[in-house]
Amino acid sequence: MIKCFSSLILVFFLLITGCAPEKELEPEILHVDVSERVLIPLTQKLTLPDTSKLGKQTFVIRENTRVYASSGNEPLAIAQRFVNQFNKASIFKIENAIITAEIGEEGVYFMIDSIPELMYKKEGYTIQSANRRLVIKAIHPSGLYRGLQTIKQLLPSQIESKESVSDSINWAVPGLTIIDYPEYEYRGAMLDVARHFFSVEDVKRYIDLIAQYKLNTLHLHLTDDQGWRIEIKSWPKLTTIGGKTAVGGGKGGFYTQEDYKEIVEYATQNYIAIIPEIDMPGHSNAALVSYAELNCNGISPVMYTGMRVGFSSFCVDKELTYKFIDDVIRELAAMTPGEYIHLGGDESQATSDADYVKFLNRVAPIVAKYNKKVMGWEDISIMDVNEETIVQHWTAANKAELGVSKGAKVVLSPAPKTYLDMKYNDTTRIGLRWAGPTAVDSAYLWNPKSILKDVPHEAILGIESPLWSETAVTIDDVEYLAFPRIIGHAEMGWSAPASLKWESYKNRLKQHQSRMDLQGINYYKSPKIFLTDSIKLKE
Repeated sequence: MIKCFSSLILVFFLLITGCAPEKELEPEILHVDVSERVLIPLTQKLTLPDTSKLGKQTFVIRENTRVYASSGNEPLAIAQRFVNQFNKASIFKIENAIITAEIGEEGVYFMIDSIPELMYKKEGYTIQSANRRLVIKAIHPSGLYRGLQTIKQLLPSQIESKESVSDSINWAVPGLTIIDYPEYEYRGAMLDVARHFFSVEDVKRYIDLIAQYKLNTLHLHLTDDQGWRIEIKSWPKLTTIGGKTAVGGGKGGFYTQEDYKEIVEYATQNYIAIIPEIDMPGHSNAALVSYAELNCNGISPVMYTGMRVGFSSFCVDKELTYKFIDDVIRELAAMTPGEYIHLGGDESQATSDADYVKFLNRVAPIVAKYNKKVMGWEDISIMDVNEETIVQHWTAANKAELGVSKGAKVVLSPAPKTYLDMKYNDTTRIGLRWAGPTAVDSAYLWNPKSILKDVPHEAILGIESPLWSETAVTIDDVEYLAFPRIIGHAEMGWSAPASLKWESYKNRLKQHQSRMDLQGINYYKSPKIFLTDSIKLKE
């Protein structure tokens, strides 16, 4: 039987010779090279098909393409997110995702399955792209969600468009096989909503932006000297008084418990855990202003709107202090499905070392009482930490190392490399300088294994990028300080250390610019990345 092709000339020839096709004609094969796509973070393993035998294996989404998912609400929701994003960007639409028990011949598949290569790697996933099928598999829905982020990057950047784009776009995924999983279990961002308050919609926007780079934790710094931002119903003046202002005397604000639950639910849908922080015993002026009885002298201080630290402390010897903290932790734990409550513990110069240890050793059992675990800045290492504690390194390596020597795990946030509130250089419009400035390359060029010399690699849970908000007033300010530095931190947390090369990352980030533009991210346009090499500027 002569093989039949779809050109008009051959069709005419076939008609007059009596030759008929044996089956439906193959769709036109379009080849897209993987080099035309930019992956950030880099995947762990990526292999290409043997084109000499299999032909060009590009998968193209067409008007009749169907999207399928394993049974269960989460796989279906993830598949539907893909459909929704595609239909927003494409001039033609594909139909809603449907449940399937097995993988058929054609379509896009989001499947939960056992994968021997990903045993015990909850967030891992595989992708197989070929001419007729695009298959994303994972052992857990969080892995499917991480795989979805990679699929979006394997499609043209126009997938990020907020409205339909030209029908000339080829919605093509290169032919390849990916096996991917994170290098570190903990990959986080921290947002300070206490120095300046950010709305629920602002926080959701930040969640959207960080989720695409496979971060899995958002640490919310909810209280500080300048503001108390979470409603505690048993102590209502914390927000009605303590939430009124901000750094510089600007407008304050707070989250009702319903607001907070909305943020938690939105984060959960993006497979991001919320870790709330109630800073103590220092950074507590907003609470002390709200309730005079929490002060040792029974007198409320004035509300503070400056940027100084280390001057406030809860009254360690009052039993009322621990009743207060019990109430706060009880209400917060009830709204927080994640494992950890962050107790802060940094810059407590107004509390003696003896009182500091006594205080935190009273508070830690309160956290456990409500089935949560303690996380705190590395300063808490002098208390009775244990294997369920996370200490967060930010400036004093010896303190973090002490915590690990007692059995604690550590999250790395070395200030000169990960503090997103630092200026990029002396001329950038906002930011602080005490640990910086921190240029885009400096934020990427460091080795997590060498930060704490006496800490074994297995004790390092991962990396977090804190953004303190003394100079960040709007969500645009947050984006300017965070992007693109947080993208590099995300890659360091996910990708294999051997693949972390500055020149590779720099080139990929330059190509990634169009996606950030389509998303409307107010990123800092570093001359080291986003201007041509012929323009000689220093950062």
